Amino acid sequence: MFTLDNSYVRELEGMYVFARAERKLAPTLVKLNVSLAEELGLEPDEATSPDWVQYFSGNALVPGSQPIAQAYAGHQFGNFVPQLGDGRALLLGEVIDRAGCRRDIQLKGSGRTAFSRSGDGKAALGPMLREYLMGDAMHHLGIATTRGLAVVATGEPVYRETILPGAVLTRVSASHIRIGTFEYLAARNDIDSLMRLADYTMDRHYPELDEGRYIELLRAYSMRMAGLIANWMGVGFIHGVMNTDNMALSGETIDYGPCAFMEHYDPETVFSSIDRRGRYCYGNQPAIAQWNLARFAETLLPLLAEDEETAVGLATQQVEDFQVHYRRAWLAVMRRKMGLKREEEGDAALAEGFLDAMFAGEADFTLAWRALADAAEGIPNRGLFAANPEKFDAWLPLWKARLSREERPGERIAADLRLANPYLIPRNHLVEEALEAASRNGNLQPFDRLLEALSTPYEEKDDSLRFSRPAPREQTARYKTFCGT
Repeated sequence: MFTLDNSYVRELEGMYVFARAERKLAPTLVKLNVSLAEELGLEPDEATSPDWVQYFSGNALVPGSQPIAQAYAGHQFGNFVPQLGDGRALLLGEVIDRAGCRRDIQLKGSGRTAFSRSGDGKAALGPMLREYLMGDAMHHLGIATTRGLAVVATGEPVYRETILPGAVLTRVSASHIRIGTFEYLAARNDIDSLMRLADYTMDRHYPELDEGRYIELLRAYSMRMAGLIANWMGVGFIHGVMNTDNMALSGETIDYGPCAFMEHYDPETVFSSIDRRGRYCYGNQPAIAQWNLARFAETLLPLLAEDEETAVGLATQQVEDFQVHYRRAWLAVMRRKMGLKREEEGDAALAEGFLDAMFAGEADFTLAWRALADAAEGIPNRGLFAANPEKFDAWLPLWKARLSREERPGERIAADLRLANPYLIPRNHLVEEALEAASRNGNLQPFDRLLEALSTPYEEKDDSLRFSRPAPREQTARYKTFCGT
């Protein structure tokens, strides 16, 4: 058993409302993240007990909990909404984990709050399992992310386009402070609260910064976000809804709604059913991150300098510098993915050349990168670029020449490449099959098998071969995800 703390409640009055979860009729535990529970100091036997099923459902309060719905605003597809807030989520409090880190414990799908507007505050089992799966997959890929601790079925129906089984997700994150949290206060011109929030954010996520150096907060967040987006780009991840209320100040990936992993490489790939103009397509993610950073910078202007012109100048410089931070982080990712440890001036062009070859050849993003390990050992897989292999043929000797200057044997480079390029990602058709089986039939076996395979994404195992194969091209072309979380 752990006891929750409530520093957000103590220090940020006015940025939340107290709330309680709606009572669930017949909660049952569907999934428990055993390794995460242990990180938090919660023993698995305890976490599967009837008491904890009640805690995970919201029917009972974890000791020390003061549940709140957090207030925030947000730019949604570029349009500003001055008040959003947790319409179906409750922050229960914070736990200090076994590593000494403070982490939020939140319920998602727990019922209506003051911010629910016309929503019912509930969630369906499929989307909650999707968030659990995606968060765990990203964690094992080595990318900063929120994670699911538990999924509880409520025993109640949820009414969407069809009737679906209801569920509550217990989510763990470094915090749930968003760009939209700052926007909420800036829209109200509440400078005192804005300063309190900035100080709290620095203390919690950027303790190396000097108090009151808000320009340094902007710079530190810019660098952290640049690294996160570069890592997304490195595995072909498409968030789908990069609204400012979905951008966490901790630098973690948050809110796995209409997200997916790209299969055949195309920078304009969009999976989200609500992104009809491609605002959040794969290739736009760095630019959107910079746009979101500019919105964050605008909220901090009153804290940067008394003179508005000076404040704007300071903020503008940091927003412009995002491209420098991102390019550096992206190139570091690309060098690892190409097996390069030394730095040479032509490395960015080499990476872009490989992406061009993938695009021309309609290659699978994950398999093409993974196949570089075989190519380093003299076995290039030209068949992956079958639609137009000529660009790959032209690129391969350039890469080989570059590897020759690494002064490492081919087998060592190949081993490094297999540690940098995953063998497995959550293939979209497999995710849908697993969620369908769980949601429609109560069959968790496909979900559990996929989850287990994704726990070691860099390893090739005999029983993981089926998880590595992409869907047929015609199925991928029609694939859409929906904002169900």
